[in-house]
Amino acid sequence: MSSSVVALDTIAADEVAAVLCDGFRDYPVMRYVLGRDGDYDARLSRLIGLFVRARFARQGPVRGVRDDTGTLIGVATITVPGEPELPAAFADWRDSLWSELGLEARGRYDAFVTAARAFEPVEPHHHLNMLGVRRGHQGRGHSRALLEAVHELAAEDPASTGVLLTTEHAPNVRLYEYFGYRTIGHARVSEELETWVMFRGQESEI
Repeated sequence: MSSSVVALDTIAADEVAAVLCDGFRDYPVMRYVLGRDGDYDARLSRLIGLFVRARFARQGPVRGVRDDTGTLIGVATITVPGEPELPAAFADWRDSLWSELGLEARGRYDAFVTAARAFEPVEPHHHLNMLGVRRGHQGRGHSRALLEAVHELAAEDPASTGVLLTTEHAPNVRLYEYFGYRTIGHARVSEELETWVMFRGQESEI
């Protein structure tokens, strides 16, 4: 079955969120932030919905992989250098959603972000926020296609020095190294969560 990488806009927000909910359901950050209270799947849907809508509200690029039936099976969301601030109305909605998820969840998320940002380069760069593929379609090269699309976006931007990402799954470190990334920071956020901050400069080649 063939597939292609396409640019996505806000019309696809629900599709994007559904793909990321499936791909990230058991990811360590989500389990850590959301904790063990309440309906996990419902809380995950709210959290990832927030992340997705924030990307579109900031007019950040979102790339997807569709199969030959048009079904969205993989997604990458990206922050670009100098992106605009969130609209005030969206910021109010974001704060309301965090109130629903709980102060403890917000505190855990902030702890994770603080740990990762301690290693963030000061030079302008692209940030790969999330890259997820539906579990039934993993291992077929879709992640590579999305990564290459992100690298191309950064290469086309003269203001960008490269691509930054974090991973909280240790085996991914070697995988990203294969694609030209190097670890620039490592932190243990809690007993159950650690993060690796990785950067790929514009000069990197596979």
